[in-house]
Amino acid sequence: MNRYLVKFFTYLEVEKNYSSHTILNYRLDLEEFAKFLDKISVEAVEYPDLRRFLAQLKGRNLKPRTLARKLSSLRSFFKFLQREKVIQTNPAKLLVTPKLDKPLPHFMSEEESIQLIEAPKSGKINSPRDKAIFEILYSTGIRVSELVGLDVEDVDFFGNIIKVMGKGKKERMVPIGEQALNVLKIYLDGRKMDNKFVFANKGGTRLSDRSVRNIINKYISEQAMAQHVTPHMFRHSFATHLLNRGADLRSVQELLGHVNLSTTQIYTHLTTDKLKKVYDQAHPRA
Repeated sequence: MNRYLVKFFTYLEVEKNYSSHTILNYRLDLEEFAKFLDKISVEAVEYPDLRRFLAQLKGRNLKPRTLARKLSSLRSFFKFLQREKVIQTNPAKLLVTPKLDKPLPHFMSEEESIQLIEAPKSGKINSPRDKAIFEILYSTGIRVSELVGLDVEDVDFFGNIIKVMGKGKKERMVPIGEQALNVLKIYLDGRKMDNKFVFANKGGTRLSDRSVRNIINKYISEQAMAQHVTPHMFRHSFATHLLNRGADLRSVQELLGHVNLSTTQIYTHLTTDKLKKVYDQAHPRA
Protein backbone atom coordinates (compact mmCIF):
# COMPACT_ATOMS: atom_id res chain seq x y z
CA MET A 1 0.00 0.00 0.00
CA ASN A 2 2.93 2.34 0.67
CA ARG A 3 3.79 2.81 -3.00
CA TYR A 4 0.20 3.84 -3.72
CA LEU A 5 0.26 6.29 -0.80
CA VAL A 6 3.39 7.97 -2.18
CA LYS A 7 1.70 8.42 -5.57
CA PHE A 8 -1.48 9.67 -3.92
CA PHE A 9 0.27 12.33 -1.83
CA THR A 10 2.20 13.50 -4.89
CA TYR A 11 -1.13 13.76 -6.74
CA LEU A 12 -2.64 15.85 -3.91
CA GLU A 13 0.33 18.21 -3.86
CA VAL A 14 1.03 18.60 -7.58
CA GLU A 15 -2.35 18.20 -9.28
CA LYS A 16 -4.82 19.16 -6.55
CA ASN A 17 -2.67 21.89 -4.94
CA TYR A 18 -3.66 20.78 -1.44
CA SER A 19 -1.98 22.55 1.47
CA SER A 20 0.78 20.81 3.44
CA HIS A 21 -1.53 20.79 6.48
CA THR A 22 -4.28 18.92 4.59
CA ILE A 23 -1.80 16.44 3.12
CA LEU A 24 -0.38 15.75 6.59
CA ASN A 25 -3.87 14.95 7.91
CA TYR A 26 -4.56 12.64 4.96
CA ARG A 27 -1.21 10.94 5.55
CA LEU A 28 -1.96 10.28 9.23
CA ASP A 29 -5.45 8.99 8.42
CA LEU A 30 -4.33 6.63 5.67
CA GLU A 31 -1.30 5.33 7.56
CA GLU A 32 -3.69 4.46 10.38
CA PHE A 33 -5.88 2.62 7.86
CA ALA A 34 -2.84 0.77 6.48
CA LYS A 35 -2.02 -0.51 9.99
CA PHE A 36 -5.61 -1.67 10.39
CA LEU A 37 -5.47 -3.64 7.14
CA ASP A 38 -2.36 -5.47 8.32
CA LYS A 39 -1.86 -8.20 5.67
CA ILE A 40 -4.88 -7.36 3.52
CA SER A 41 -3.74 -5.84 0.23
CA VAL A 42 -5.36 -2.58 -0.81
CA GLU A 43 -6.58 -4.22 -4.04
CA ALA A 44 -8.55 -6.74 -1.96
CA VAL A 45 -10.29 -4.19 0.29
CA GLU A 46 -14.09 -4.45 0.25
CA TYR A 47 -16.89 -2.41 1.77
CA PRO A 48 -17.17 -4.64 4.91
CA ASP A 49 -13.47 -4.00 5.64
CA LEU A 50 -14.14 -0.27 5.62
CA ARG A 51 -17.15 -0.75 7.88
CA ARG A 52 -15.00 -2.66 10.37
CA PHE A 53 -12.44 0.15 10.32
CA LEU A 54 -15.15 2.75 10.93
CA ALA A 55 -16.57 0.69 13.79
CA GLN A 56 -13.12 0.72 15.38
CA LEU A 57 -12.91 4.50 14.98
CA LYS A 58 -16.37 5.03 16.48
CA GLY A 59 -15.33 2.93 19.46
CA ARG A 60 -12.71 5.58 20.25
CA ASN A 61 -15.39 8.27 20.63
CA LEU A 62 -13.81 10.56 18.05
CA LYS A 63 -15.39 13.92 17.37
CA PRO A 64 -17.83 13.87 14.41
CA ARG A 65 -15.64 16.33 12.48
CA THR A 66 -12.55 14.13 12.95
CA LEU A 67 -14.48 11.06 11.80
CA ALA A 68 -15.80 12.96 8.77
CA ARG A 69 -12.25 13.94 7.80
CA LYS A 70 -11.06 10.33 8.01
CA LEU A 71 -13.96 9.26 5.81
CA SER A 72 -13.02 11.98 3.32
CA SER A 73 -9.42 10.68 3.28
CA LEU A 74 -10.58 7.15 2.51
CA ARG A 75 -12.98 8.26 -0.23
CA SER A 76 -10.35 10.40 -1.92
CA PHE A 77 -7.74 7.63 -1.76
CA PHE A 78 -9.96 4.92 -3.24
CA LYS A 79 -11.26 7.29 -5.89
CA PHE A 80 -7.62 7.90 -6.86
CA LEU A 81 -6.92 4.14 -6.96
CA GLN A 82 -9.89 3.61 -9.26
CA ARG A 83 -8.74 6.44 -11.49
CA GLU A 84 -5.29 4.83 -11.70
CA LYS A 85 -6.97 1.49 -12.51
CA VAL A 86 -5.47 -0.17 -9.43
CA ILE A 87 -9.01 -1.27 -8.48
CA GLN A 88 -12.06 -1.84 -10.66
CA THR A 89 -14.75 -0.79 -8.18
CA ASN A 90 -14.56 1.77 -5.39
CA PRO A 91 -15.51 0.18 -2.01
CA ALA A 92 -15.56 3.62 -0.33
CA LYS A 93 -18.28 4.94 -2.64
CA LEU A 94 -21.01 3.74 -0.28
CA LEU A 95 -19.54 5.38 2.82
CA VAL A 96 -21.86 8.04 4.23
CA THR A 97 -20.45 11.05 6.05
CA PRO A 98 -22.35 12.03 9.21
CA LYS A 99 -24.11 15.39 8.87
CA LEU A 100 -22.19 18.07 10.69
CA ASP A 101 -23.60 21.19 12.27
CA LYS A 102 -21.68 24.28 11.22
CA PRO A 103 -20.60 26.04 14.40
CA LEU A 104 -21.13 29.78 14.40
CA PRO A 105 -17.76 31.52 14.35
CA HIS A 106 -16.82 33.61 17.35
CA PHE A 107 -16.01 37.25 16.72
CA MET A 108 -15.06 40.42 18.58
CA SER A 109 -17.21 43.51 18.77
CA GLU A 110 -15.90 46.62 17.03
CA GLU A 111 -14.95 48.03 20.44
CA GLU A 112 -13.05 44.87 21.42
CA SER A 113 -11.22 44.86 18.08
CA ILE A 114 -10.06 48.45 18.56
CA GLN A 115 -9.08 47.75 22.17
CA LEU A 116 -6.81 44.88 21.09
CA ILE A 117 -5.34 46.75 18.12
CA GLU A 118 -4.41 49.69 20.35
CA ALA A 119 -3.05 47.49 23.17
CA PRO A 120 0.61 47.58 22.01
CA LYS A 121 2.00 50.76 23.59
CA SER A 122 4.81 52.87 22.16
CA GLY A 123 8.19 52.55 23.78
CA LYS A 124 8.27 48.76 23.92
CA ILE A 125 10.57 46.99 21.49
CA ASN A 126 7.98 44.69 19.90
CA SER A 127 5.04 47.09 19.96
CA PRO A 128 5.40 48.32 16.32
CA ARG A 129 5.49 44.71 15.07
CA ASP A 130 2.58 43.59 17.23
CA LYS A 131 0.44 46.58 16.29
CA ALA A 132 1.16 45.94 12.60
CA ILE A 133 0.09 42.30 13.00
CA PHE A 134 -3.21 43.30 14.60
CA GLU A 135 -3.91 46.10 12.11
CA ILE A 136 -3.30 43.88 9.09
CA LEU A 137 -5.36 40.95 10.41
CA TYR A 138 -8.32 43.23 11.08
CA SER A 139 -7.91 45.44 8.00
CA THR A 140 -7.68 42.57 5.49
CA GLY A 141 -9.33 39.53 7.08
CA ILE A 142 -6.50 37.30 5.86
CA ARG A 143 -5.68 33.99 7.56
CA VAL A 144 -2.77 33.84 10.00
CA SER A 145 -0.93 31.51 7.59
CA GLU A 146 -1.31 34.17 4.88
CA LEU A 147 -0.09 36.86 7.28
CA VAL A 148 3.13 35.10 8.27
CA GLY A 149 3.70 34.14 4.63
CA LEU A 150 3.87 37.78 3.53
CA ASP A 151 7.08 39.08 1.95
CA VAL A 152 7.87 42.80 1.75
CA GLU A 153 7.52 42.69 -2.04
CA ASP A 154 3.92 41.47 -1.61
CA VAL A 155 2.87 44.84 -0.18
CA ASP A 156 1.89 47.60 -2.62
CA PHE A 157 2.08 50.77 -0.52
CA PHE A 158 0.88 52.94 -3.41
CA GLY A 159 -2.01 50.78 -4.60
CA ASN A 160 -3.15 49.80 -1.07
CA ILE A 161 -3.05 46.11 -2.02
CA ILE A 162 -1.30 43.05 -0.63
CA LYS A 163 -0.70 39.76 -2.45
CA VAL A 164 -1.37 36.67 -0.34
CA MET A 165 -0.96 32.95 -0.93
CA GLY A 166 -4.22 31.33 0.12
CA LYS A 167 -5.47 27.77 0.46
CA GLY A 168 -4.54 25.44 -2.37
CA LYS A 169 -1.59 27.71 -3.18
CA LYS A 170 -3.92 30.21 -4.83
CA GLU A 171 -2.76 33.81 -4.98
CA ARG A 172 -5.19 36.66 -4.51
CA MET A 173 -4.98 40.42 -4.19
CA VAL A 174 -6.50 41.91 -1.03
CA PRO A 175 -7.22 45.60 -0.30
CA ILE A 176 -5.60 47.00 2.83
CA GLY A 177 -6.56 50.15 4.70
CA GLU A 178 -4.40 53.27 4.84
CA GLN A 179 -4.14 53.10 8.63
CA ALA A 180 -2.83 49.52 8.55
CA LEU A 181 -0.31 50.46 5.83
CA ASN A 182 0.97 53.42 7.86
CA VAL A 183 1.49 51.23 10.94
CA LEU A 184 3.23 48.59 8.79
CA LYS A 185 5.53 51.21 7.25
CA ILE A 186 6.52 52.50 10.71
CA TYR A 187 7.36 48.95 11.77
CA LEU A 188 9.40 48.12 8.64
CA ASP A 189 11.28 51.43 8.68
CA GLY A 190 12.12 51.05 12.37
CA ARG A 191 13.30 47.45 12.53
CA LYS A 192 17.02 46.80 12.57
CA MET A 193 17.15 43.73 10.35
CA ASP A 194 17.00 43.82 6.56
CA ASN A 195 14.70 40.92 5.80
CA LYS A 196 12.46 39.90 2.90
CA PHE A 197 9.88 38.58 5.37
CA VAL A 198 7.35 41.11 6.60
CA PHE A 199 7.23 39.47 10.02
CA ALA A 200 10.39 37.83 11.29
CA ASN A 201 11.59 36.61 14.68
CA LYS A 202 14.86 37.45 16.44
CA GLY A 203 16.76 34.87 14.42
CA GLY A 204 15.68 36.46 11.14
CA THR A 205 13.42 33.58 10.12
CA ARG A 206 9.74 33.89 9.29
CA LEU A 207 7.39 34.35 12.25
CA SER A 208 5.26 31.25 12.88
CA ASP A 209 1.50 30.83 13.35
CA ARG A 210 2.14 29.78 16.94
CA SER A 211 4.15 32.95 17.61
CA VAL A 212 1.22 35.11 16.47
CA ARG A 213 -1.11 33.19 18.80
CA ASN A 214 1.30 33.75 21.70
CA ILE A 215 1.49 37.47 20.91
CA ILE A 216 -2.31 37.76 20.95
CA ASN A 217 -2.56 35.79 24.20
CA LYS A 218 -0.08 38.16 25.85
CA TYR A 219 -2.20 41.23 25.08
CA ILE A 220 -5.46 39.47 25.95
CA SER A 221 -3.99 38.81 29.38
CA GLU A 222 -2.72 42.38 29.76
CA GLN A 223 -6.08 43.85 28.71
CA ALA A 224 -8.02 41.38 30.90
CA MET A 225 -10.42 40.78 28.02
CA ALA A 226 -13.27 38.41 28.85
CA GLN A 227 -13.16 36.17 25.79
CA HIS A 228 -10.37 34.05 24.39
CA VAL A 229 -9.19 35.52 21.07
CA THR A 230 -7.53 33.55 18.30
CA PRO A 231 -5.91 34.91 15.11
CA HIS A 232 -8.88 33.56 13.14
CA MET A 233 -11.26 35.68 15.22
CA PHE A 234 -9.82 38.75 13.51
CA ARG A 235 -11.01 37.19 10.23
CA HIS A 236 -14.46 36.43 11.65
CA SER A 237 -14.70 39.96 13.06
CA PHE A 238 -13.59 41.47 9.74
CA ALA A 239 -16.38 39.66 7.84
CA THR A 240 -19.06 40.29 10.45
CA HIS A 241 -18.33 44.00 10.79
CA LEU A 242 -18.35 44.48 7.00
CA LEU A 243 -21.75 42.79 6.70
CA ASN A 244 -23.11 44.78 9.65
CA ARG A 245 -22.09 47.98 7.92
CA GLY A 246 -23.79 47.11 4.65
CA ALA A 247 -21.25 45.16 2.58
CA ASP A 248 -22.80 42.60 0.23
CA LEU A 249 -22.11 38.89 0.66
CA ARG A 250 -20.41 38.46 -2.74
CA SER A 251 -17.86 41.16 -1.99
CA VAL A 252 -17.08 39.65 1.42
CA GLN A 253 -16.67 36.27 -0.28
CA GLU A 254 -14.05 37.75 -2.63
CA LEU A 255 -12.25 39.52 0.19
CA LEU A 256 -12.04 36.34 2.26
CA GLY A 257 -10.95 34.23 -0.71
CA HIS A 258 -13.80 31.74 -0.30
CA VAL A 259 -14.40 29.53 -3.34
CA ASN A 260 -18.06 28.91 -2.48
CA LEU A 261 -20.58 31.51 -1.35
CA SER A 262 -22.02 28.94 1.09
CA THR A 263 -18.81 29.20 3.12
CA THR A 264 -19.33 32.93 3.52
CA GLN A 265 -23.05 32.64 4.27
CA ILE A 266 -22.34 31.40 7.80
CA TYR A 267 -21.57 35.02 8.70
CA THR A 268 -25.11 36.09 7.88
CA HIS A 269 -26.25 34.28 11.04
CA LEU A 270 -24.12 36.68 13.03
CA THR A 271 -25.84 39.78 11.71
CA THR A 272 -29.31 38.96 13.08
CA ASP A 273 -29.13 41.67 15.75
CA LYS A 274 -28.30 44.25 13.10
CA LEU A 275 -31.25 43.13 10.97
CA LYS A 276 -33.58 43.35 13.96
CA LYS A 277 -32.50 46.93 14.61
CA VAL A 278 -33.04 47.86 10.95
CA TYR A 279 -36.47 46.21 11.07
CA ASP A 280 -37.45 47.99 14.29
CA GLN A 281 -36.41 51.35 12.85
CA ALA A 282 -37.87 50.90 9.37
CA HIS A 283 -41.08 48.88 9.62
CA PRO A 284 -44.17 50.94 10.48
CA ARG A 285 -45.66 48.18 12.64
CA ALA A 286 -42.49 46.83 14.20
